[in-house]
This record gives sequence, C-alpha cells and structure tokens, in this order.
Amino acid sequence: MNIEKLKKYARLAVEIGVNVQPEQLLVINSPVECKEFTRLLAEAAYQKKAGNVIIRWNDDLLNKLYYENVSDEILKEVPDYVVEQFHYIVNKNAAVISIAAPTPGLLKDIDPNKLQISSKATQTAVEFYRKHMMGNGSQWCVVAYPTEAWAQKVFKGQDALEKLLDNILIASRVTEDNDPVAEWKKHMEVLASHNQKLNDYNFESLHFTNSLGTDLTIGLVEGHIWAGGGETAKNGVYFAPNIPTEEAFCMPHRLKVNGKVVATKPLNYQGKLIDGFWLVFKDGKVADYDAAKEKGALKNLLELDEGSSYLGEVALISHDSPISNTNVLFFNTLFDENASCHLALGNAYTMNIKDGNAMKDEELAAKGYNKSMNHCDFMFGNADMKIVGTTHDHKQVKIFENGNFLF
Repeated sequence: MNIEKLKKYARLAVEIGVNVQPEQLLVINSPVECKEFTRLLAEAAYQKKAGNVIIRWNDDLLNKLYYENVSDEILKEVPDYVVEQFHYIVNKNAAVISIAAPTPGLLKDIDPNKLQISSKATQTAVEFYRKHMMGNGSQWCVVAYPTEAWAQKVFKGQDALEKLLDNILIASRVTEDNDPVAEWKKHMEVLASHNQKLNDYNFESLHFTNSLGTDLTIGLVEGHIWAGGGETAKNGVYFAPNIPTEEAFCMPHRLKVNGKVVATKPLNYQGKLIDGFWLVFKDGKVADYDAAKEKGALKNLLELDEGSSYLGEVALISHDSPISNTNVLFFNTLFDENASCHLALGNAYTMNIKDGNAMKDEELAAKGYNKSMNHCDFMFGNADMKIVGTTHDHKQVKIFENGNFLF
C-alpha cells in the first residue's frame, strides 16, 4: 500500500473531516483490523496540535460471538462505563473520527430479535450522545478503510484489498499527485452552491420518478435548510462529516411523504444485506413493503421504534459522480449512498431546519421533525431519475433530469 497516499488520506480526515483544533480531544472509533491507518490518523492529529487522541477499538468477530452466546437479559444491559465514555466525549466537546470497515453479511445467521434488543438498549442509553452529534455539538467525520473480509465481498481474489483501497481513495479524491485538502475545499464550494440554489427556491415538495417504479412525493418542513459538504459545529469549527460525500440533504416533513420508492442498492443493516426492497408511504409512514432478501431485517428496521417507519432525510446526488463512476458496489452505506440519491428512515438532523439546534423536541415535532433511535440511509437514485420541485406559489421547477442536477 502506498504509504504517502495513506498519509494524505489521514491528513484529509483530520484537517478537513473533523478539522481538529489545537488542544482539542480527538476520539477515533476503529476496527482492530485498521490499526495501521488509525496510527496515521493519530500522527496527523498530533501534528495539528490535538490535545490528546483516544482510540476506541471494536471487533466485528467478537461482536458476532457476543450475539451468538449471551442471553436476552444481558443484551438489554449497557454497562455504566460504556455510557460514561460517551458522557466524557460530549463533556469534552471532543472531535470524533469513525472508521467504517464493515463485514457485510457477517450477522446473517444471528436471530434478528437479538440484534433488535441490543440496538434498542444501546440507542436508549446513549441518546444524549446521538443528539449531540446529529446536532453538530462538536465535529465528527466518517471515513473508510478496507479489511480483507470487506474486500473479498466487493472484488474477490488475492489483490482484492488493494483494489478496494484504490477505489476508496479515488472516491475520496485522493491521488498520488494532488493535494486532497485543497481539492476538498473546492469540492465543498460546489456542494455549497447546490445548497444555496435549493434554499433559494424554498420548495414545498419534491416529486421523484424513474423507470424502476419510484413515484414518490416528499413534502419538506417549513423553514428547511439544505446542507451537505461542510458543516459548522456549535463550537464554530467548519468540518466535513462524511468523506466521501456528494450530497445535498434536507428534512422531509414527517407526515407529508406519499407514494412508492424502489431501492437501487442493497442495504447493510445490522450485518444483514437487505436487497430488492421497496416501500410504500402514506401520510409519512411506511404502509407496505417487501424485500427479495432479508425481509425480516427490513421489518426490524421499520419497527425499531415509532419514528423508524418515517423519513428523517432526503438527499440529492448526481448520478455522474466519482463514486458512481467507479461502477463498484461497496456494500457500505458511506459510499453507496453517495453514488445515488438516498433517503433515511428514522431520526432527522436538527440543523436542517432554521434554528433547529436550539429548539426543544416539542417545537421540532410541531414543525414536522421525525425523532427516532435510528437513522438508516438507503439508495434509490439511478441514471434516469427525474426530480421536480414545487414551490409555495405552485411553480414547478426541474431539479434533476437523467439522474443529474440541472443547475
């Protein structure tokens, strides 16, 4: 592996991703397989004068053993020391980098009810942390790094790991001869221009259609704000939550989604690959659904809590993008969601509504905000996606034609 390119990638995550500040605590959530890249992230952070770097290790194989062997009662337990770790992160206003390195399908044979019990317990115990991060209380960023298990799922063969890493770097705009930090600053300016134009139109609703059967109308909350690319945390620091990212995203009105949406890529949820699925919405809620594979996992997703069967995000992404143009199915939401327009079931981002980060839950709910323990993205864009926006004075504006932005 090209160590210089990896150093560039690490510097991108630290300087643009979380934009760590002098003396600020940085927390890195990392799979044990990614230890070499984690060290490069830590090195880059200390070079930017971070106060300290704390690593929170995780291991998918140990997680699988846990689900296979413990009782339901133990699954309901979230140890106090785990919750205290999240309190510490919030209280310190730490920046957080999470390395996405999934093992697709690893938990396919695990009883979905066990996954549901554990997920509910954890989400309830650390809800304060989720609200802090989703409200941009401090900087956060998700980046990816390949593991052998993930690479074999995507490419197969002796050189699978190297191929996957090459494609991750291409999608993240990291090459041998560029400065990815400078490249990303330009990229975020382009995304900001999309957001500005969408905000200027102040659409009341969006209508999505394509040849696969999607025919969906999404009403937007009043006072909505389109975002994407760079964000500003409550501490005033500008950062990029996702590397890579190509999206402009907004908040749907919880009760104003109607029609059918057909997913265009598999969804990796709780270690299970949900594929060939569609959803029908009526007055915001999923009223019908089906899946060719892992319908039970889809059912669990929709029934996690009341809000998980409503939308919390709508994101627009041109089909002509670096990720889409790789023609690679990554089996990783961070990448696949940025290859196509996507929706998220579950919790909405408070920053997507004017003054939302300062509102109480009751005020947000009155505006049409959806609250859930979950936030799960799935892809529905394709090469012939058409999007028409309707303004509050009933004018219709074409936003997408043949899968791409028209402005």
